[in-house]
Amino acid sequence: MRATLTPSASGSSSAMNMIAALLEQRAGQQIAANRAWRIETALKPLLRVRGLKTLDELVAQLSASRTGELGDQVVDALLNQETSFFRDAMVLDTVSEAIRAIQAANPERRVRIWSAGCSTGQEPLSLAMLLTEKGMMQDALAPEIVATDISPAALNRARAGRYSQFEIQRGLPVRRMVTWFESIGGDWVAKPELVRRVQFRQHNLTSDCAPAGRFDLILCRNVMLYFSPTVRRQVFDILSSAVRPGGLLVLGAGETVIDLTEHFNPSEQFRGFYAAADGATPTLTTAR
Repeated sequence: MRATLTPSASGSSSAMNMIAALLEQRAGQQIAANRAWRIETALKPLLRVRGLKTLDELVAQLSASRTGELGDQVVDALLNQETSFFRDAMVLDTVSEAIRAIQAANPERRVRIWSAGCSTGQEPLSLAMLLTEKGMMQDALAPEIVATDISPAALNRARAGRYSQFEIQRGLPVRRMVTWFESIGGDWVAKPELVRRVQFRQHNLTSDCAPAGRFDLILCRNVMLYFSPTVRRQVFDILSSAVRPGGLLVLGAGETVIDLTEHFNPSEQFRGFYAAADGATPTLTTAR
């Protein structure tokens, strides 16, 4: 059950709750009562652009809108897009080892990876850099990386591969910065050969079918945190429909499958990962 939000300096309790309900309806995300300040902070730019002074005025426009475009803008502004390059780098190192093991067990086919809830693209681009540096992206059977997010704005930024100085310095050492990015107009722009290694697509984890085909490894890190237990169960069902038998699921450090799904069990080979319950996970290989 969603908590009732208290009024803020720019919005009544009713307005705050209607906006929170819109976010949950469209994206499945809940805003806790102690984080209600996010609504006011995130929507200030939109209020300014539309010449509005309060959230109540925004809700009035939402009620009168017939196109749904304003609702999309509100939801997009409220989505938590916190991410960084090589976030939890040791996890990505283990991902690369798991991919190598899957390749060794299935040399005849291309390994497929899904980065779900990719935000502005730092996770899949980090993975593309890492796999390239390890010599795993050089032939026709190079791993396929599909990255999805609900936010059109975030995906546009990911496809452009353009990041601020602050964003680029979060997780990227100088060597990787100069190897994979170019300094343009005060920002850092990913080189085309890096961006081409990732397929960015719009996808709503809480309502859309999974991308076509089956994936060997799915990263869905720090996404479930914002869902209710009911929505988490639904998302796990979607993820299980997309993973190959014995494939792997990677969650964030504060996330778990316990009491939420029977489709995934802790992996015996890859610590902290989860294996699809209907198959065997490839054994870790240390070959280089």
